[in-house]
Amino acid sequence: MTTTPPAAENGGPQPGPARASRPRTLLRDAARSAAARHVRSAARESLRTVGTALTTPAPSSGLPPPGTSSRFRQWLPHVLGVAAVSSLLPVTINVLAQDYRLGGAVAGALATAQTAPLLLAVTRPLQAWWIVLAADVLGAIVLLGADGTEGRSWPWPPMTVVGYLLLMLCLGLRERRRTLVAVWLVTGAAGFLFELVSQRLSDGVHVLLFVLGGIVLLVADTLRTRGEVQRRLAEQETISEAERARRTLLEERARIARELHDVVAHHMSVITVQADSAPYRIGGLPGAAQEEFATIAAGARESLTEMRRLLAVLRSEGSEGERAPQPGLGRLQQLVEATVRAGVPAELSLPADLGDVPQALDLSAYRIVQEALANVVRHAPGAATRVSVGADGAHLTVLVVNGPAAEPVSPLETSGTGHGLVGMRERVRLTGGTLDTGPLPDGGFRVAARMPLAPASPPGTTGTGDTTGTGGTTEKESR
Repeated sequence: MTTTPPAAENGGPQPGPARASRPRTLLRDAARSAAARHVRSAARESLRTVGTALTTPAPSSGLPPPGTSSRFRQWLPHVLGVAAVSSLLPVTINVLAQDYRLGGAVAGALATAQTAPLLLAVTRPLQAWWIVLAADVLGAIVLLGADGTEGRSWPWPPMTVVGYLLLMLCLGLRERRRTLVAVWLVTGAAGFLFELVSQRLSDGVHVLLFVLGGIVLLVADTLRTRGEVQRRLAEQETISEAERARRTLLEERARIARELHDVVAHHMSVITVQADSAPYRIGGLPGAAQEEFATIAAGARESLTEMRRLLAVLRSEGSEGERAPQPGLGRLQQLVEATVRAGVPAELSLPADLGDVPQALDLSAYRIVQEALANVVRHAPGAATRVSVGADGAHLTVLVVNGPAAEPVSPLETSGTGHGLVGMRERVRLTGGTLDTGPLPDGGFRVAARMPLAPASPPGTTGTGDTTGTGGTTEKESR
């Protein structure tokens, strides 16, 4: 005899599969609910992104075409905007009043609302788009009841399409890509909604506007992106040029400091020897004087040690050749002869007795002539060159003048390092002199340096306030 469990008789929960299927149903419902929430969240995020794109203008004020002047760049968009409104406004009024048979006041108001914002589009295209879109939608609604709409373009009349495409061009040149996509989608959605409103009046012009608008936005965005790239490249080139000039200046100053080490070291060594030998050369020196000479010698030796440490820092790799004795005006003849062997007919005018020329000035004059002749070989091969060095008792004058290139040939180097004139300027500035460089009327070039033979005040103390300037130098850096 089989007995029925009491729970089954009383309609209680059934054991077995019925009870096991309930958790699976709950899990399936929870998964569907989570997927639905995810879809709703993604939809809300997309709408929020589109809304932000349509309400947040780009911070950039547009991309001017490279190579144009700032004034032309400033006024050209406004002139084009005025021309567009001046031509579209009367034509739009005429089309709405004559072809679509709207009242004059209504046609004038709609035409003004659809075309006048193009002036605003020059500087604020996104705000202008909102105004034009609202005016176009309102115009399409008004044209639904117009007498002349039958058989004509609807919802967008021809002049509306032209003005809207001009607005799309302004948007593409100024706004972000996501904003352009949002505008394009809203334009298509508006046309599709009017297609649903009246398929009888619609002639497919909304599809044409959607396609042409996308093309215009794509072309304008491409131009904008290209302009941004060109602008950034120009900025980077400017920064690179400034850094290159600064690096060249620092390299030249370090090179001059290394070369002047020998000059200063010579004088410091003389001071050391004289101070050390003074007690032996001068008899009867008091003890205080001997101690003073010993202090002077110790200070000079310490200065020499510090100078050698600094020189070790300033020396770059491959600068071992700079350890050789520094040249001076006595080696100008050898320098000119080497230039003649390089194919440049050069001649030297050097007095037999220049008088007492300080070592630093002697080195600077030689380097100026050396760099000037190197520029002739590099930029005007074969040009007749004249080197003149003279002194009037107060100043040392160095003049290097070359004529035009003997033949129209390409220079040996198409791009110099820029160290030539920078080095000349720094050397002249070091001595407190003046430098004048520039082209000559016959196509040649002139380098003229005038440096005081007496010690000059340190550069930078004359009150110009320019730590990298030339003091009294004037030059045109064309080499």
